[in-house]
Amino acid sequence: MYAYKQQENIQNRLYVVPERRHKTRIIHKPKKKTNPIVHLFRLCVVFSFLAAFMYFVFPTSYNRLIQQVFFPQKLSVSTEMPSGMAFKNWQPKGSDLYAIANPVTNYLSNDLFMNRLLLTPTVQKMHSEVTTMYHTREIAGLKLQLTELMKQYPTIKPSIYVWEYENGKYVDINGDALYSAASIIKLPVLVRLFKSIEANQMTIYDEMTLTDYYKSPGSGNLQYARTGNKYSLDQLAKTMIQDSDNTSTNMIMSKLGGMDDVNIGLRDWGISSTYVRTWLPDLKGTNKTTAKDMAKILYNLDNPGFLNINSREYIIDYLSHVKNNRLIAAGLGEGAMFVHKTGDIGTMLGDAGIVYAQNGKKYIVVILAQRPHNAPQGKDFIVKASSLIYKSIVG
Repeated sequence: MYAYKQQENIQNRLYVVPERRHKTRIIHKPKKKTNPIVHLFRLCVVFSFLAAFMYFVFPTSYNRLIQQVFFPQKLSVSTEMPSGMAFKNWQPKGSDLYAIANPVTNYLSNDLFMNRLLLTPTVQKMHSEVTTMYHTREIAGLKLQLTELMKQYPTIKPSIYVWEYENGKYVDINGDALYSAASIIKLPVLVRLFKSIEANQMTIYDEMTLTDYYKSPGSGNLQYARTGNKYSLDQLAKTMIQDSDNTSTNMIMSKLGGMDDVNIGLRDWGISSTYVRTWLPDLKGTNKTTAKDMAKILYNLDNPGFLNINSREYIIDYLSHVKNNRLIAAGLGEGAMFVHKTGDIGTMLGDAGIVYAQNGKKYIVVILAQRPHNAPQGKDFIVKASSLIYKSIVG
């Protein structure tokens, strides 16, 4: 092809002369190969940056921007204990999407991961270690007497469960109702401790050091002991049950792995309604139980497939020396032996144990009484109910 251009000569005349255009040759240079090690390094840098962003930046951005824009109600953190206490039970409330999507974990959980309460499935064993009491017939006369007694105390809302060993006769008044456990929760904590000892996770002679972190107000004198003192698990368990000491209870739960370890044990044992949600003292009553659940735990203290004889001897010894004998024990006949655990948080007063009468009769009794705060009628009701039960079963 030709292109044309104009050129001017000396005489200012224009001539058109052809001009050949040269084609441009394109030279393709070979691509430089990337070292695979360099490529891998670049990927690592990118992923590290993304990971750092998701871990450090995104949570803050979510809480400060997204959550405030779309869910303006601020999350509240519940400590469930008086201010200044070392033990905090983190509980999301308000507009927490996880809590809304998983409402069951607000009251029933057996695990904890990244400050989230979880309800994980329990592996069902082919042969359960825990057995359930057999029932024959309800003791109608005793139930009528207790019902009439309840009418005399209209401000008291009781839950009563009685089970007699010889014939399997029973009385059930609101036995499945959920009540604040108060210090009665220390009974499953004690059983969980000995189950862990039987599993060789610790020994009864292991020692723990008392620190300010563990000291808790309420019942018990260990809160006033010198920081740095060492106590064996035997001493802590004895103090937890006999003196209903809160500090020793928190130390034992900490040794076990926390509240969730106790809950895992309860689920494994088939105790469906009892759970721990707060380090002691549980002044708001967030730790829950039922009269039937406590009766089932007490029944299995005699079960050799659940506890070995060594564990049982320790547990019975602790429970037979409880210093508070003003509730069910006060309504028993002369010479009766009572192994039990009491509980009192003001609005709930309770007692749960096994009665051994002199004539060989034996029965489980659990009485939980919801009452106006510290109302003495709660104690009066429990003592009179215990007396009616004892006379009906023992005679």
